[in-house]
Amino acid sequence: MSDIACAAQPYAVGPDSRRLTRAALISWGDKHVRVGGGAPVVVQSMTNTDTADAIATAIQVKDLALAGSELVRITVNTPEAAAEVPKIREQLDKMGVSVPLVGDFHYNGHKLLTSFPECAQALSKYRINPGNMGGGKKRDDNFAQMIEVAAKYNKAVRIGVNWGSLDQDLMARMMDENNARSTPWTAQAVMREALVISAISNAQRAEALGLAGDKIVLSCKVSHVQDLISVYRNLSSRCDYPLHLGLTEAGMGSKGIVASTAALSVLLQEGIGDTIRISLTPEPGGDRRKEVIVAQEILQTMGLRAFTPMVVACPGCGRTSSTFFQELADSIQTFLRNQMPVWRTQYPGVETMNVAVMGCVVNGPGESQHADIGISLPGTGEVPSAPVFIDGQRTVTLKGETIAEEFQKIVLDYVQRRYAVK
Repeated sequence: MSDIACAAQPYAVGPDSRRLTRAALISWGDKHVRVGGGAPVVVQSMTNTDTADAIATAIQVKDLALAGSELVRITVNTPEAAAEVPKIREQLDKMGVSVPLVGDFHYNGHKLLTSFPECAQALSKYRINPGNMGGGKKRDDNFAQMIEVAAKYNKAVRIGVNWGSLDQDLMARMMDENNARSTPWTAQAVMREALVISAISNAQRAEALGLAGDKIVLSCKVSHVQDLISVYRNLSSRCDYPLHLGLTEAGMGSKGIVASTAALSVLLQEGIGDTIRISLTPEPGGDRRKEVIVAQEILQTMGLRAFTPMVVACPGCGRTSSTFFQELADSIQTFLRNQMPVWRTQYPGVETMNVAVMGCVVNGPGESQHADIGISLPGTGEVPSAPVFIDGQRTVTLKGETIAEEFQKIVLDYVQRRYAVK
């Protein structure tokens, strides 16, 4: 018998309380997305089509929205692109896709928004990077011009500072001030401080120019995990604007997913962040929706939101010589995600369902019993049968060549029975 004393009380589980921020409302028609102010963390994404191709862009926006992106950003970089934005919005409205569009502006946004008022009206939010608007008085005038358009059309704005295009005048001034310190900071520390100062000072100037304080979202994008965590901790302690989280240029494949997850999970656990985007570099011909799925899975695995039923599956070992359980887990997970655009309205609450697909007798029955619905497939040398558990109770045992099809039907029947609106 161990003599280790029990804890005086259970250890706390879950993220810290959400940081209290203003709430920014991003709208299109009857569709309203609330960012901050205690609202659930919003998932957003960005197209990689040529915005001047209105049809291709509208199709990708629709795909991202159906995957669960609650805001979709599009590049507006040329007069040709700006001219097509109203047509993209029109195409989306015809398809019944009400997701708000965010215009991504650099360098010439002040010209495009004033020269193409229909574009300015069709967008629900503008992304402005102060570091890409020239220098000195020119920068100030260009920034003011964009803010005045946003105020005129009552549009939200994300002031997005990026370490790859930081205001050089500000950076030079802060470096000079740093050199005068008795103990100078590192250049990296000065850069982090410059990001925060740039974001907050530009937000304050936007308010002074007439933009409502509840129309502003801030971001400070960097490429390294520890820098991002440090910058956002600092930023969140010094302002109450809602914050957009994202690791810029995160990379491809597992590297981009791991880096984004590592950075954002720490911040979200600390209650920091109101909307997120996972900036994955897609593989050639890759699915752009992957960044939406990764964002959703970060939030869902942390218990912050639920988007689609979760599938628990074992990693496999020497007891599972067959790949059948892997194939079944993949097919069930794909089936569930593909159903969600329809199930969200037909079966409210289904996104919280847990499904277990296990590969042998070691943990199979136990995990299956803990899930809403689960199946324990036979491992090497086990009896060739697969018991199915529903709400903790063993209900049926599947055998033969059609286990996958039968289990998928059982899952569908369960969803229809448990989650249908009465």
